Amino acid sequence: MTAFEPVIGLEVHAQLKTATKIFCGCPTRFGAQPNTNVCPVCLGMPGVLPVLNRKAVQFAVKAALATECSINRRSIFARKNYFYPDLPKGYQISMYEIPLAERGRVPIEIAGGFPGAKHVRLTRIHMEEDAGKLVHDGLPCSDSYSHVDFNRAGVPLIEIVSEPDITSAEEAYAYLTRLRSILVYLDVCDGNMEEGSLRCDANVSVREIGSAALGVKVEIKNLNSFRNVMRALEHEIARQAEAIKRGERIVQETRLFDADRGVTEPMRSKEEAMDYRYFPEPDLPPLIIEEQFIEEVRRTLPELPQARRKRFIGEMGLPPQDAGFLTLEKPLADYFETVARASGDPRAAANWVASELLGRLNAAKLGIEGSPVTPESLASLIRLINDGTISGKIAKTVFDEMFAGSGEPDVIVARHGLTQITDESAIVAAVEKVIADNPSQAALYRGGKTATLGWFVGQVMKTTQGKANPALVNKILKEKLSSP
Repeated sequence: MTAFEPVIGLEVHAQLKTATKIFCGCPTRFGAQPNTNVCPVCLGMPGVLPVLNRKAVQFAVKAALATECSINRRSIFARKNYFYPDLPKGYQISMYEIPLAERGRVPIEIAGGFPGAKHVRLTRIHMEEDAGKLVHDGLPCSDSYSHVDFNRAGVPLIEIVSEPDITSAEEAYAYLTRLRSILVYLDVCDGNMEEGSLRCDANVSVREIGSAALGVKVEIKNLNSFRNVMRALEHEIARQAEAIKRGERIVQETRLFDADRGVTEPMRSKEEAMDYRYFPEPDLPPLIIEEQFIEEVRRTLPELPQARRKRFIGEMGLPPQDAGFLTLEKPLADYFETVARASGDPRAAANWVASELLGRLNAAKLGIEGSPVTPESLASLIRLINDGTISGKIAKTVFDEMFAGSGEPDVIVARHGLTQITDESAIVAAVEKVIADNPSQAALYRGGKTATLGWFVGQVMKTTQGKANPALVNKILKEKLSSP
């Protein structure tokens, strides 16, 4: 039976975090009343001229440097001509023949694979303006009309185009996750797919395994989450493979993903570059980027997630999986690193942040920036465990109160008398009482069923309200149970 493999390339549009639009002074803030963040320039009125936003260029160059692109010292804006109601000028200012940057790469990691073993190559990064937004429902006459909001028209974007190096839906997810992480670390894009700050189109074809020839490419749009990218790709790969097996011809087209049904459906035939009648934008001169400007931007680059991940593994001894998770989002990495350094125990810091803290934050629908427990407070809690003041079990009770806003860990411990019992004579007394009250269980242990030790530990901890030092409890229990 013929087996097929997918060939996938992704086109990612990232909205740059500038305060104003790419060619005018209108604000870019999300959520404003429809058609209020507009002016004659972004509406394409006759006689107006665009002026390039320097900050947008800086952010675009920053993204290019972080993805190891070669930056063209001279690039050209072009008019991409097409008619659609959300495009006020009847064309989009973009780049075509000479983009801002080319030939970059993004490292990806797949679960179970060797970290950093694969790079997805980038074809190009170019700058362009966004279109408006069509609103199809939610208004009184939505059953008869679509409405257009031009607030987004002219918002600065970079389009990041990958080579067809991606060979599975899982790799596509890994690539998008890593690319988003890089852009957010750089603080050039907020990465919010729900608000449209990060959008993705997928180009996918299938071919027989071992074949060097590419299949017919299908573009998939309407992918508004990383999960939906995976779902759409999985469906489309299976659809194309089954069609070929039935002897059908794959048509080059654009398809939409229906998230409710989990299927792709035809939208229109796929446009080629000639359909857009690209030509140089006559109202903008070529974009000349001096070496000095590039070096100024390079000096602003932060430590990127891949480098930070390696440092967390090498300097802090974290397992690769933990380091990868903790460096995915910059605020999370910053929080963890503060806890790790202040507590002096990176492993414990990783466990507390990844499990207890994030579990609570997710349940409360809060991000790490909204955590009621500061990294310094969490570090203090870890130090109380490590110096023997409280046990790990008591620490969870203390953490509950910290999350509820009841104060610093040492204050909570003192207020409730939660200090760990390390007095051996007190623990001996508790152990002897538990053994004396449970002779049959003691006989089982002495008869060889040593697994009952855990039951005895639980009873002693219950008797001491969880305050007894667990290591001492285990040691003393073994001594007492081993003697007749």
